[in-house]
Amino acid sequence: MDKLQIKGGVPLEGEVRISGSKNATLPILAGALLAEEPVVVGNVPHLRDVTTTIELLGRMGVTVTVDERSRIEVDSATLRECKAPYELVKTMRASILVLGPLVARFGKADVSLPGGCAIGARPVNIHVAGLQAMGADISIEGGYIRARAGRLKGTRLVLDTVTVTGTENLMMAATLAEGETVIENAAREPEVVDLANFLVSMGAKIEGAGTDKIVVQGVEKLRGTRYDVLPDRIEAGTYLVAGAITRGHVRVKNARPDHLDAVLVKLAEAGALVSRGDTWIEVDMRGKRPRAVDVRTAPYPAFPTDMQAQFAALNTIAEGVGTVIETIFENRFMHMLEMRRLGAEIRLEGNTAIIRGVERLTGAPVMATDLRASASLVLAGLVADGRTDIERIYHIDRGYEAIEEKLAQLGAQIKRVPA
Repeated sequence: MDKLQIKGGVPLEGEVRISGSKNATLPILAGALLAEEPVVVGNVPHLRDVTTTIELLGRMGVTVTVDERSRIEVDSATLRECKAPYELVKTMRASILVLGPLVARFGKADVSLPGGCAIGARPVNIHVAGLQAMGADISIEGGYIRARAGRLKGTRLVLDTVTVTGTENLMMAATLAEGETVIENAAREPEVVDLANFLVSMGAKIEGAGTDKIVVQGVEKLRGTRYDVLPDRIEAGTYLVAGAITRGHVRVKNARPDHLDAVLVKLAEAGALVSRGDTWIEVDMRGKRPRAVDVRTAPYPAFPTDMQAQFAALNTIAEGVGTVIETIFENRFMHMLEMRRLGAEIRLEGNTAIIRGVERLTGAPVMATDLRASASLVLAGLVADGRTDIERIYHIDRGYEAIEEKLAQLGAQIKRVPA
């Protein structure tokens, strides 16, 4: 197992290219199961979660081909079994996304109850209740969701809470259902819109993606397509915070500024000069200590839970006191304890972290606990005096493509070494 070794204190300078979105790629690969012809997906990031998804599709008998330009061809004509086994699902919650497509297209699915990051309960009851309302017969047996159906029937679904994967699963299932499906209280994230655009390119009839009401007219079948995944807004946000926290000057290219409004507002509040073009964003914090900012996570278009840890890191060395309130997941502050090991002054009160900025952090060994938490430890390590070793970085590899290479490009002293 590897670890990252960082020598802090270098202001980052330069530009970095943003990879395709992990959180759009995974549902799109699952959605490829709905097509009767091969599907080619481009701008795919090279990540552990993508590899796991490919392995999952392969385990079901689907033919998956990856070329040297990060394009993946998925041909579900060879599918042998509609089962997502525990040993794969436990490493990646997004495996639940095959449930809707399998039931809609093949009439059956056996999907293990998911595992994934240790950031609190993320129940699958909304996925199950939605499919039952569309006519699927579902039971939970031996740790598996066992679903059987004839052709699904369109219906009106009012989701109990805003859920991205729940919205995606039910939207995919509805594409092949008979009649109209209305999803109320739908998630509005850009990744949901990207999945809808992908499905429409295969012949699906979907309106309202990006609003809280999605309407799907079911069709008989979906065809093959070629589709490029949108850029990863969380990766872009992470590198922008890296520029700000190190008092540097960083431009991210191949990015979508319109997907990061809430994050860019907070970077400007922290004192950064933020500029943007059609496909790039730049943060300039040269010569300035960041100011502490208050953040409160909420579903898109509000401040994203996946950027909470990065701003917590920024607040540790900022001027003043900042509060971070987490409203999405109840167990997403484990990185705070690790940042204390670097000298951060953090007080936890339930779902609120009160962070008093200090002049400097000091390098120490720390351990990654989940994907975004590990990114925050990298950011803290970039400004800590001396050396910071980050262990259990397999979490980082699930969501950041070649993070040490991209940061080194910006001047960071970072390397991957055997643990």
